[in-house]
Amino acid sequence: MSTTASTPTTHQTSRWSLTWPALAGALVGGATAFGATGNDVAPVVAASGFVYLTAAALGRRGAAWPAFLVTFVLIGVAKAVDGFDPTIVMLGLAIVLAGIGFAQNRDRPAWGLPLQSAAMLATGAIALWAADAHPTLAAILVAAGLFAHAAWDAHHLRTGRVVVPSMARFCLVLDVVAGALVLLALA
Repeated sequence: MSTTASTPTTHQTSRWSLTWPALAGALVGGATAFGATGNDVAPVVAASGFVYLTAAALGRRGAAWPAFLVTFVLIGVAKAVDGFDPTIVMLGLAIVLAGIGFAQNRDRPAWGLPLQSAAMLATGAIALWAADAHPTLAAILVAAGLFAHAAWDAHHLRTGRVVVPSMARFCLVLDVVAGALVLLALA
C-alpha cells in the first residue's frame, strides 16, 4: 500500500513542477502586456537576455530566478519613476556580470557565456530600438524579439543548458503570451 500511495504523489509533484512555471509565465506575460504597447513592453525583451546572461556569467543555472526578480523590480520601478530606463540598467549590469564571468574563465563552452553575451546585445538593442520607435514598429520588434526568445527558451529547455528548466518553461510561456498580446493590441 505504501508504494501505491506514494506513486500518485510523485506523479502529481512531477506534473506540478512542469505546470507551475507555465501558469506563472502566462500570468506574468498577460499582466505585463495586456493593453500595453510594444514601446511599453520593450524592456521585457532585454530582460529575457539578461536572465540567461546572468546564469551563464555566474555559472549557476539557478541564478536565473534571482535575475528575473531583478528585472521584475527594474521594470516595476520604471512604471513608477519617470525617466528611469530599465533596459539601460540591465545592459550596465550585464556588462559587469559578463566581465565577472569572463574574468573567472567562463568563456567555455561557446554556448554559455559567449553566446549569452551576444544574445544580451541583441535583446538589448531590440529593446532600445523598440522603446522609442513608432508604436507599430515597436510592436513588431517586441513581438519578434519575444517569439525568437521563446524559441531560445525551447532550445534551452530541450538541451538543459544555461538556466534551470523551470525558468526556461516560465520564460517560454511569458514570451509567447506577451508577444501575442502586443500584436493583438495593434488590431
